[in-house]
Amino acid sequence: MASAPQPQLPLFYKDLMPLNSRDHANWKSRPMDSAEWLKSAHAIPLTVDEFVQAQRYFPIVFSSGENPLPLALMGLNEGVNVFVDDSGKVTDPIYLPAYIRRYPFMLAKLKPDSEELSLCFDPTVGAVGEYEEGTALFDSEGKPSETTQGILQFCEHFEGAGQRTKAFVDELKKHDLLMDGEISIALNDSPDKPFIYRGFQMINQEKFADLRGDLVREWNKNGMLALSQAHMMSLDLMRSIFARQTGQGKGPRLPTATEPAAGA
Repeated sequence: MASAPQPQLPLFYKDLMPLNSRDHANWKSRPMDSAEWLKSAHAIPLTVDEFVQAQRYFPIVFSSGENPLPLALMGLNEGVNVFVDDSGKVTDPIYLPAYIRRYPFMLAKLKPDSEELSLCFDPTVGAVGEYEEGTALFDSEGKPSETTQGILQFCEHFEGAGQRTKAFVDELKKHDLLMDGEISIALNDSPDKPFIYRGFQMINQEKFADLRGDLVREWNKNGMLALSQAHMMSLDLMRSIFARQTGQGKGPRLPTATEPAAGA
């Protein structure tokens, strides 16, 4: 259901181009009226800086595999996003994860052996180009405009949040707190044939309840406790997301008489 995106380029990105004043001196950035690239994305990478806000709207789970990362579920099935309509417009006043708001920009290494990160963008999305209207990316002297400086600052903060997120997940793994998740959701008219969702990880609440007192006090001070609780509390929203899918006609197929229902 929520495996970490593993293409050559990160989720959403189809191409990456370094932003520079030589090639893009007259280029502008303009807002996107719709997000066609988002409407079929059901699991969005999330940083720990966003847990408290995101847990009000989305279940927060961890991807499966050896290197789990937090994901905000905007749908329970592959290709389903219950918060974006068929035209690519967000339908609810929800919190949008920073991963979405960062697009089409990101910081990336131009050389595999380099530690330096450069501001890049996806040229295929149409939000950046040599347009008549929009916000200039460079001033008349070829220096980054305030808009570009703001984009760079946002991307730098996102990278920092990513490091904090890794530290949080590493701490959970250190104490063996992550377990394979499973949730069973039944329709009112088919209580004996529930839809089973697997393929994600979650905190083992029994192990969490048995944490040593000194560790709980430490986590209460450094924020680990609040982050863990935000994740666990958010899991109740899975049934809400399932209900939205069903109401929108985007739910999983109904089971036959000889098989159990299955999730993504």
